[in-house]
Amino acid sequence: MHIYIRTQGAKVVREGRHLLVKKGEDTYHTLFVEKLRQVVLFGNIDLTPAARAVLLRHGVDTVFCSQDGRYQGRFATPEPKNVMLRKRQFTLLDDQAFGIELCRQLVTGKLMNMVTLLMRISRTRDRKEPKLAAREIRALYDKISEAGSIESLRGYEGRGSAIYFGALRWGLQQDYGFARRVRRPPTDPVNAVLSLLYTFLFNRVYAAIRQANLDPHPAFLHVPDYGRHSLVMDLMEEFRVIIADTLCLSLFNLKILQQDDFRLEYPKPAQTDEPQSESAPIVGVDPYGNMADLDSREQFDLPTQRMGGETVHDLDLEDTDGKPAVKLNGDAFRRVVENFERKMTTEFHYPPEERSITYADALVAQAGMYRKVIEGSLKVYQPMLLK
Repeated sequence: MHIYIRTQGAKVVREGRHLLVKKGEDTYHTLFVEKLRQVVLFGNIDLTPAARAVLLRHGVDTVFCSQDGRYQGRFATPEPKNVMLRKRQFTLLDDQAFGIELCRQLVTGKLMNMVTLLMRISRTRDRKEPKLAAREIRALYDKISEAGSIESLRGYEGRGSAIYFGALRWGLQQDYGFARRVRRPPTDPVNAVLSLLYTFLFNRVYAAIRQANLDPHPAFLHVPDYGRHSLVMDLMEEFRVIIADTLCLSLFNLKILQQDDFRLEYPKPAQTDEPQSESAPIVGVDPYGNMADLDSREQFDLPTQRMGGETVHDLDLEDTDGKPAVKLNGDAFRRVVENFERKMTTEFHYPPEERSITYADALVAQAGMYRKVIEGSLKVYQPMLLK
């Protein structure tokens, strides 16, 4: 069970063998610890020492986010005990041939998922732009298959992502001002939702990796660096389109989210401690005139999680250049959480095991497959593909 706690001013307390979510004298939820796999706390939520001890003792992944869903940190659970597996993970970092082939599979899987979604959009919206973008991405396949370095593969992944996000707007039935991936800060409702969904996905992939007893730090596509969960970002790539991007389009096209579900939040003025907020609905146009001139770094929302080059702490730079951030209102945030969890419990046919599983189980299964590749019992990692 995955629990999200957003009631500001609430407190998580221990009562006997259970945990209670309380505010004042009111009890909002009773949590049965033996059923918990993850608890995500947003904003001003108190956790009593007794409740903290219960969560740590039962190994519940406890994640802390800001009120608007930005990842901040988590409790450190006991390290995996399989020392030889962890040693193997780090040893393989020096195996260039192994890293290239693994990254080739990851990048190919991600770009194939992008092409599938763009072609689906082209058919349902009767637009040629997504089809043309899909054709451009397909043209990268041969280059990816011939790439002789991980750096080249990162470049092709970046090029494919730029093409993809430039065409994703055609999957929306209404104009929400979305023209490309903008993270710091998100400047339109679609980017705000994508950032939130990617954060949720990050947390779930992290938990799956820990469940497979893998170390979340050493990886190949995202450069290992101090404190960077590179493996989480590597294994997220194939699921971004399958889980987050398709869900984002559905939330808007099915009117689960609408323009008045968002607000503008401006950077803090120098003379005050509180941000100015504007509650008026976000209009469906580009408020800055040229969205293409905004932050050109395409796809990462979380801190220190870049594929290569200079590390950028995205959360610390949320309100750069004076641009207002577009953020979800409270009830809309709840709807995103509910639909994300509904997506994660949806069943589909999982080809590697020839059975039906949920997307939540698929994260664990893919982490397990990655472990087999690391251990050498499986030669090729098969990324998840959108059907």
